[in-house]
Amino acid sequence: MSKNPGRPNPLAAGARADRNRKIAIQVGVAAVLVALVAAIGIGLAVRNSGSDEVGAVPAVATDNGAIRVGQPDAKATVRIVADMQCPVCKQFEADHAELLSKSVTDGTAAIEYNIVAYLDKMSSTEYSTRAANASYCVADTGTDKYQDWLKLMFGQQPSEGGAGLTDEQLIAIAQQAGYTDPAIADCITDRKYDGFVGAKSQESLDEGIDGTPTVFVNGEKVDLALKQDRTGFDTAPLTAAIQAAAGR
Repeated sequence: MSKNPGRPNPLAAGARADRNRKIAIQVGVAAVLVALVAAIGIGLAVRNSGSDEVGAVPAVATDNGAIRVGQPDAKATVRIVADMQCPVCKQFEADHAELLSKSVTDGTAAIEYNIVAYLDKMSSTEYSTRAANASYCVADTGTDKYQDWLKLMFGQQPSEGGAGLTDEQLIAIAQQAGYTDPAIADCITDRKYDGFVGAKSQESLDEGIDGTPTVFVNGEKVDLALKQDRTGFDTAPLTAAIQAAAGR
């Protein structure tokens, strides 16, 4: 403690400033990124809104465009709206992967992954759309390995402002996750579901979702929170919401 409490301590002030800077660099930037996603998303997810041509519709998609993983009779349904280019979505996945996987395995919850394309302008190759398309390409051949695919995709998430992963890299990740159907490669390179991705991204904006990740349990939005040390997400809010929805 300072022996002169009435005088400002430059060392303490400097330490606080450094700490606050580090917090902002870490997951504390979530609020800023969400706002950025909102602004970018409005300009990006409407890419196909001028046309009624949606194109191919993934057989796996739910009415809201999600990919559902888990038991059909699970009492709790977790809906996650995410963009594969979003750094905060990557952090959310890293912190909640164990909870979500366990919830599926023990039948507590089914997880609906709404992969949207809000951040196309954050790459030079419309990576958000291409990654969302790849998501449907793999899931259409089965969802049992889908969570493994997500983990690998976020693990290799490209930095914003670059070219994003190539189609060849997307195909390789699918194969690494155990998706070996030859049709997946054509689906990825042909961008089979681009129109559907654009339409569902626009629908999510129309629904009032203006940032990622956005999470719902049985239709109720979950207020995500950071850990006290600001190094990642606190899993308690989502855990509690799932348990409540499942009646446990």
